[in-house]
Parts: sequence; C-alpha cells; structure tokens
Amino acid sequence: MYFSTFYVITPIIVIVAFILVTASAKVLREYERAVVFTLGRFQKVKGPGLVLMIPFVQELVRVDLRIQVIEIPTQDVISRDNVSMKVDAVLYFNVVNPERAIIQVQNYLPATNMLAQTTLRAVLGQHELDEMLSERKKLSADVQSILDTQTETWGIKVTNVEIRTVELTENMVKAIAKQAEAERDRRAKIIHAEAEFQASQTLVNAAKILSSIPAAMQLRYLQTLTEIGAEQNSTIIFPMPIDIIKPFIELLDKAGKAPAPNGLIHGATVQEVPPVH
Repeated sequence: MYFSTFYVITPIIVIVAFILVTASAKVLREYERAVVFTLGRFQKVKGPGLVLMIPFVQELVRVDLRIQVIEIPTQDVISRDNVSMKVDAVLYFNVVNPERAIIQVQNYLPATNMLAQTTLRAVLGQHELDEMLSERKKLSADVQSILDTQTETWGIKVTNVEIRTVELTENMVKAIAKQAEAERDRRAKIIHAEAEFQASQTLVNAAKILSSIPAAMQLRYLQTLTEIGAEQNSTIIFPMPIDIIKPFIELLDKAGKAPAPNGLIHGATVQEVPPVH
C-alpha cells in the first residue's frame, strides 16, 4: 500500500514542481524587458537574461525595445487651398521607458497608430498642395516632432515619419500638368527676351566701338567684302563708303590728278545704279 501511494504521489510532485519552476523562471532576450508586478502593484523593470519570480504572487509583462514600423493607412486630407487628396505614411518608433509604456497607456501600439493618423491629417491640412509636393521632408519632420512630444508621456520615442504617397484626383493631376506647362512657357519666353536684350546690348557696344575708331570700321567693311566675295553664284552691288577711298583721293590730289565723278579714279568704269524708290 505504501509503495503504491508513493508511485502515485511522486509524478504529481514532479509535475507541480515543473509548473512552479516554469512559472517562476523567465528568460528575456537582449532586446526585451520585463515589467514586474507584485500583487498588482508595479515593482521594477527586469532583464535581459534570467528573471526569477514568485509564482502566483508576481507577474510580468514583456516589452520589446526594438524599433517598430507601423504603416499609417491612407487618410483623406483636405489641404489649406481646398484640394482633396489621399495620403499614407510610415511611422518608426521604439519603447524607451517600459514602465510608462505598460502603465500609462492600455495598448501603446494601436494608440500610437491612431495618434499618428490624426496628427498626419491635422498637420497636412495646414499646408497648401504645392508645399505637400515640394516640401515633403519638412512636413514629415513636423509630424514626427508633434508625435514625439505627445508620446513622450507613454515612454515612446518616435524616430521618423515618412510621407510615402500623395494621391490626387485625375482632374487635379491634369490641372497641375497644365500649370507646369504654362510655367515652362513663361520661363522660355523670359529666357528668349533676356537673350534678345543681351544681343542688342552687345550690338550697341560694338557700334559704339566702331564709330569711335574709323580704322576699325574700315577693317570691318573689308572683312564683309571678303565674305561676300567668297560667294560664287550671286552678284551683289555694294556701296563703297568714301572713307575707304579717301586716302587714294588725297594721293591723287597731291599728284595733280583730279578724281572722276562719284569719287572714282580715271580709267575706271562707272556704272549708274538707278535710284531705289
């Protein structure tokens, strides 16, 4: 009878002991912490490694300290200039104070998600469409700063917020395309006008230099004649300024030979050119 009772009680004792050891010993990884409660009251934060507890008296709640990623669902946002759009984002955060993350908020993960959604709508609604498209990094930093301030009491650090997609309606996309095309046309006209102004200014400067130095004008005239003479298939009647042949006339005057009419030298063929009406 004694031996039969021993064989019955021994397995029960082993099972109970195993249950007690399992309930009293917990192993936490390097990135985990345990918030320990004794009879419902907070005692301390333990871990990582082996954590021993008093069964049925103490309990623990595991907290992950790694950076967590939350996809903020697509939100309907109306900008300050009354443009409707859909915006989604990605939130990065981690727990820096396990005690607050467990005690101050019921479930910090969905709470942070909901807070991120409302903050995203509130911040983007204060800006115009052009700012959302061109200053996305700045808006993301604003959302991150506001979230970090509000979640600090929960023991949560918001490390980054990335606005991922700004989706516009089809009509708004067409309007933006027309606006961009008009802006390109405006810039092209301005560049063309500036080029015309610079060219005319250069011509004015060149005319001033040529008028101030007669020899330069004569050299330019001769260069033009050289360029015209290179053409083989055209006949061009080009008036010759008196300044070009003036030195020759002075030489003839000194030699006692009078110049022919129209400033030509004797012996040259004169061709009358009918007046242009």
